[in-house]
Amino acid sequence: MATIDVPEQVSVLADAEALRKACKGWGTDEKAIISVLGHRNAVQRKQIRLAYEDLYQEDLIKRLESELSGDFEKAVYRWILDPADRDAVLANVAIKKLSPDHHVIVEISCTRSPEELLAVRRAYQARYKHSLEEDVAAHTKGDTRKAWNKLLMFNRDRSYSGGLRSCREDLRPSEIAPTSIDITTSNRGGQSDSGGLRSSRHIKENSSSSNLHQISKQVITQSFYCCLQLLVALVSAFRYDGEEINTRVANSEAKILHEAVKDKEFNHEEIIRILSTRSKMQLMATFNRYRDDHSTTITKNLEGDSGDEFLKALRTTIRCLNDPKKYFEKVLRNSIRRVGTDEDALTRVIVTRAEKDLKDIKELYHKRNSVPLDQAVAKDTTGDYKALLLTLLGRED
Repeated sequence: MATIDVPEQVSVLADAEALRKACKGWGTDEKAIISVLGHRNAVQRKQIRLAYEDLYQEDLIKRLESELSGDFEKAVYRWILDPADRDAVLANVAIKKLSPDHHVIVEISCTRSPEELLAVRRAYQARYKHSLEEDVAAHTKGDTRKAWNKLLMFNRDRSYSGGLRSCREDLRPSEIAPTSIDITTSNRGGQSDSGGLRSSRHIKENSSSSNLHQISKQVITQSFYCCLQLLVALVSAFRYDGEEINTRVANSEAKILHEAVKDKEFNHEEIIRILSTRSKMQLMATFNRYRDDHSTTITKNLEGDSGDEFLKALRTTIRCLNDPKKYFEKVLRNSIRRVGTDEDALTRVIVTRAEKDLKDIKELYHKRNSVPLDQAVAKDTTGDYKALLLTLLGRED
């Protein structure tokens, strides 16, 4: 359930005028901004933006950006955006970091509905004039960028037939090292340093054996390469969103997952196929069967090397698909308990879940930590940033 308190009757014109007044003059009235935006849902916030622009021929978002600063400005900016546009921004920020935040990409891909994820991809393309996949390729540095490029080329050049093939099958045997894969290619022929994929014709030409022999000194581990394969599959997914499950399939795929985990074959193509194509209800049945058959959860069996990129992405994927509320509670707990609050994570969860299930996440947080979430947030934040977060949590401070 949502946590924000929204009035039954709202005048978007009055709200636009109140925000104009709050931004006018020498000082900004942050409390007035919170009192308006903190109590409006996504539809109302969009109507306010449109009314403000119509009244004052000015973009409200840009005006607020110029008036506010710090964590408060970032939280207001992300709150006022349409949900799909917000997720597009979060994804863009995540992939442009020096060390991309894979967990944010997994989170967006696995906790949104199929229609919501499709809307995110459309919003991303409208905002950045590239597909989400293209920008992941363009803004990932060095060997990682080349891995994305090759992966996207292979996946776009092939019709989908029930699951992604193993990344190892796409490379010539002579190019596969025992413990790592060199998958970089030349930038010649239209691939600029700043991004974008070449045409499908050029992709085919540059996937030829002659181009594959242009090997760089950059080497990427197989674990990281398969992590990229998983992320592309998740971002591209459009799952069945109904309640029906197939018990026989759940039993069979629980066995497949157990065999892969037991044999430490975490790069197994079947894991990626199952996690990226099955409905969430079907996956929950599979995970429950796994637990019943082996007296432990699959995530417990996946615990291991903290530096294994694929293993980390795999655990995050399963947690997001199986119990998103429990996942978000843990993100909040970690963001507050760490040395120095992780404001990015704290803002992301509160802003994205306030209109969905934040009330349930709050209850789970209280149960697991013996402290109310709003109390923990109040202790770890200050000023207008604190006031906005508490308002979205349903508490006025």
